[in-house]
Amino acid sequence: MPLIANADVIRVTRVDSCGRPVCGEDNGWVFDCFASLGMSPNVDDGEDVEYKAANGRVCGFRRGCPVFKGFDIELNFFEIRPEFIEIVTGNPVVYGYDSKPIGYDDCAVQCNSGFAIELWAEVLGADACAAPGGSADGAWLYFLMPWVTGGMLGNLDVGNEAAPLTLTGSTRAGGAWDVGPWDVMAKNVAGAAGPLLTPLGPACHRRTIETTIAPPLPGADYIPVTGGLCLAS
Repeated sequence: MPLIANADVIRVTRVDSCGRPVCGEDNGWVFDCFASLGMSPNVDDGEDVEYKAANGRVCGFRRGCPVFKGFDIELNFFEIRPEFIEIVTGNPVVYGYDSKPIGYDDCAVQCNSGFAIELWAEVLGADACAAPGGSADGAWLYFLMPWVTGGMLGNLDVGNEAAPLTLTGSTRAGGAWDVGPWDVMAKNVAGAAGPLLTPLGPACHRRTIETTIAPPLPGADYIPVTGGLCLAS
């Protein structure tokens, strides 16, 4: 894998209670006003089995097999956008007289829904332009966690300094992201953009690939989820 220069853009996509992307309007969000995305493995070390004789001699031993439960994520971001918070926490947006979002409610932790999160990070040492169909825009390391649940906002301290927000959640396996609804990698030698060529397995929590397809541009509105597997549904 190449060297990571810096994180660039994040996109979140609403998924349903089965981990399927929700197609249609108001189901995606793209932003770049964040500080970091932490992805910490949650692992159960397993239980060792030991057979010890009365004289103290160990007759047999088997090391417990670690069980991978998923990733605990922690996103540190700065911009409070009700639409983004609605997608990742499931809590409702508050609207003004002109039907524009002006805030959000903190009500409950929604564990029967979720979201996918994608991160693009610029890389060093990747000569994307030299490859057939290479992109003049460069190359990125692309991270996908297709099913995150339990999205919850952390402490918010408002004072005379910057007030970053923290979002936590946990990945789940068994989702149905498949190839996804987005064009994220080259699908041919000409470098045309397309969805994932290999479906993400239902037991997987994260995919990491190098791509020459540029990340989406940040915006100030929901984005529709309409491509990829949505075209076949």
